[in-house]
Amino acid sequence: MKSGNIVADMYQRILNLREIIKHKSVFLFGPRQTGKSTLVRQTFPDAAFYDLLEADTFRELSARPEYLRQTLSPQQPLVIVDEIQKLPILLDEIQLLIERNKKLRVILTGSSARKLKRGAANLLGGRAWVCRLHPLVSAELDNPRLLDRLNRGSLPAVIDSEYYKEDLKAYVGTYLREEIRAEGLTRSIENFSRFLEVAGLTSGEQVNFSAVADDAGFPPRTVREHYQILEDTLVGHQLPAYQKTSKRKPVATAKFYFFDVGVANTLKRTPVIEEGSDAYGRALEHLIFLELRSFLDYRRLDHELTYWRSRSQFEVDFLVGDEIGIEVKSKARVSPRDYKGLGALSEEVRLKRKIVICGEKMRRRADDGTEIMPATHFLKELWAGKLLD
Repeated sequence: MKSGNIVADMYQRILNLREIIKHKSVFLFGPRQTGKSTLVRQTFPDAAFYDLLEADTFRELSARPEYLRQTLSPQQPLVIVDEIQKLPILLDEIQLLIERNKKLRVILTGSSARKLKRGAANLLGGRAWVCRLHPLVSAELDNPRLLDRLNRGSLPAVIDSEYYKEDLKAYVGTYLREEIRAEGLTRSIENFSRFLEVAGLTSGEQVNFSAVADDAGFPPRTVREHYQILEDTLVGHQLPAYQKTSKRKPVATAKFYFFDVGVANTLKRTPVIEEGSDAYGRALEHLIFLELRSFLDYRRLDHELTYWRSRSQFEVDFLVGDEIGIEVKSKARVSPRDYKGLGALSEEVRLKRKIVICGEKMRRRADDGTEIMPATHFLKELWAGKLLD
């Protein structure tokens, strides 16, 4: 079995921290095992590094936060604190360091924003930019490995593993044990585990708190709190509903996606996904969402990512800003009937591009101007900057 750390080292990540820290210090957030520690260690081998997962380091800085400031050489240009959410009190010391040395840069990694948000932690008052590290994207791979990623997901330590199913099960268990139980984020880990299974089954769908509550067996208020925990611990994201249509009344309910297709598959207990199946279409839609979200983050673009559904059941999977509509289908051949939602939306919104991602092998343009393309073509165009800038 391949080592996760060795595998993670193989990939050249798109996020350019060297360029970013020329301007500001950085909060680097991302779910566990996306490669945050590997990235900062490889990029900045000479930085002063404090790993709060190391028991000795945690105990020492927990008892005496000022040691961070007192033990640092005045000539050290860069400090890295790994898993800052474990000791938010350090942020006061870090602010002092930055104020006293304008040339100093600090990188603070974290796999959870919950303690920082809920504890009214000092977030450095604009002295640091927030960046996110996602699982691997297509531009970080030698080839798109589409079917592979729809089954395994894109975590660096999992994507090349011989035993990816076991690794993904272990990931979910580690999340529950270390992120939920150890951080005291909920009173009942058993209830949260049950919720997680139900949330997995509805990943990629509109969030219905009452229905999830009925299936999980506890109140809707608890379900809302649990979804917030998923977002705060960076393992899930809401996709808001597009609201700017009047002729066809839009629904307002957001969708929810987990941060990785493989993790969602594990929660759903999805069997091996084969090309052309219904599960393939749902997983492909999920992957396209994650690629779009990662692209917008890495390029630091402000375009809002949404979906549109009318009360009369017209739907478009993704909108980027008000200009690009994207529909995802698993079919090997699509017809106008398969993307009628794009046509309905374009009657009210002046879309610059209408795109259908599907199983067709060749790229083509339909008579109404809709661009029909294989997923691999779309991903290549996205990361080449030809779709958005």
